[in-house]
Amino acid sequence: MSLLALTVCFIISVIITPFVIKFAIRIGAVDQPNERKVHTKVMPRLGGLAIVISFFIGFFIFNPGMIQAWPMLVGALIITAVGFLDDLYQLSAKVKLLGQIIAATVTVIGGVQMEFIVLPFGERVEFGLFTIPITIIWIIGITNAVNLIDGLDGLAAGVSSIVLITIAGMAMVMGNVYIGFIALLLLGSTLGFLVYNFNPAKVFMGIRARYS
Repeated sequence: MSLLALTVCFIISVIITPFVIKFAIRIGAVDQPNERKVHTKVMPRLGGLAIVISFFIGFFIFNPGMIQAWPMLVGALIITAVGFLDDLYQLSAKVKLLGQIIAATVTVIGGVQMEFIVLPFGERVEFGLFTIPITIIWIIGITNAVNLIDGLDGLAAGVSSIVLITIAGMAMVMGNVYIGFIALLLLGSTLGFLVYNFNPAKVFMGIRARYS
């Protein structure tokens, strides 16, 4: 069923992305070329909306009863709303950071926490009381790191896809069906978007690149 879910999300994303491109152009959510940017034409910036929509459709089709995922989904909706508004109105850094903190906090309180890391050679480091703040900082850091690589054709979506393949594979090996399922849904949605983001790109992630 996991491969079917990935395929369905991919197809939905491929179908939805052209409509999102038209919508972004219509409402003015575009990236203008200048001397600091690689692209030479106006680029729609809401491509990530197609990823979000196809992911949620896939989730509700294949496993709407996965209760443990709801805090993460609520956090994703919050960050998506902030990203959408930022693509339209260029929000201040403080407002964007506040949105990221709220979304990360909702996700962490819901149980998505990075409690430890495993170092090379197998040593395990427990975070203990620092689990929640470290997880929040990690989520915000990853969010902004992906934002930095958006704007080059296929880079953000390509890197995200590689990471998702790795996460899905590791989750399956460790028997974590929940994480593996979520990663595959998101992978299918991202690959569908990537069809339109390869060079020459027709759309940038925008909302999704900033707030994945």
